[in-house]
Amino acid sequence: MVAGTVVMIALMLAAACVASLAVGGRSIAPAEVVRVLLHPDDSETALIVVGTRIPRTVLGLIGGAALGVAGVVMQSITRNALADPGVLGVNGGAALAVVLGITIGGVTSPLAQIPLAVAGAAAAGAAVFVIASGRRGKPTPVAIALSGAVIAGALGSATTAVLLSHAAALDALRFWQVGGLSGRGWPVVTATVLPIAFGIAATAALARPLDVLALGSSTAAALGQRVGLARLMGGAVAVLLAGTATAAIGPVAFVGLAVPHLARRAVGARTGPVIAITALGSPVLVLVADVLGRVLAWPGEVPVGVLTAAIGAPVFILIVRSRSAGTL
Repeated sequence: MVAGTVVMIALMLAAACVASLAVGGRSIAPAEVVRVLLHPDDSETALIVVGTRIPRTVLGLIGGAALGVAGVVMQSITRNALADPGVLGVNGGAALAVVLGITIGGVTSPLAQIPLAVAGAAAAGAAVFVIASGRRGKPTPVAIALSGAVIAGALGSATTAVLLSHAAALDALRFWQVGGLSGRGWPVVTATVLPIAFGIAATAALARPLDVLALGSSTAAALGQRVGLARLMGGAVAVLLAGTATAAIGPVAFVGLAVPHLARRAVGARTGPVIAITALGSPVLVLVADVLGRVLAWPGEVPVGVLTAAIGAPVFILIVRSRSAGTL
């Protein structure tokens, strides 16, 4: 069942990549795209495909996979089906840190923006945990979700306020602010691909500890699992993935919520298969949203984050109304 699901989603991902390369302000036949890829030249078509659409597609692949896998880890370590880098404010913390670095510190290099984004994501995650813990010291799933919503709203407002006070930055980052692939080129790809690849590999290595954590803290400790260390390592990997992805494509919402939820329905609760399905399925959602955004508002574009929110919000409502909303 898992193998069949992987093959099906891999085919969907291939189709989404072809559509991402072919559809846009100038539509290009898939056969022409293949020709340019196999025999690049100096034609206008080659410049569009190689110079613009390939890096855009690659960013959709790695950014989507990073956000989806980060969602799997967050849901596992919190045992909360509502956990997601966007819902818990982690993406918002990364976005605010990047915006402050650009507007105040003049940080324009994608490589320099990644540490800022990761630091902002970590600070936001820590704030959510502290607020959710309250006086009891043990955050509940509902408290985490509510605290994350508050932090995400506050950070989003702060980011907007900073951008409104810097007109040049607002014009440059208006699509990135809500999450988008437009205008991001090869420098962003090369700066983010290695941290994201490392984060996904580290998550795969943590699959077994995350499965044990799903049994509950007491049971995991009785089985010899170092609960605190496992959660710390999982949180660090999730912050790395979410922060780097946000630096690359902006605070795209609901990818890390919707896709892991659907993956668990398809292949069960084991973390390893869920990670594999999510790493393939999340880029499908991001690329399809990007392609639809180019078509729906042509000759303009609808940002990716707007469409993923439109797709992910019903899934969020479904989870809240289900019996499994409290824990995984």
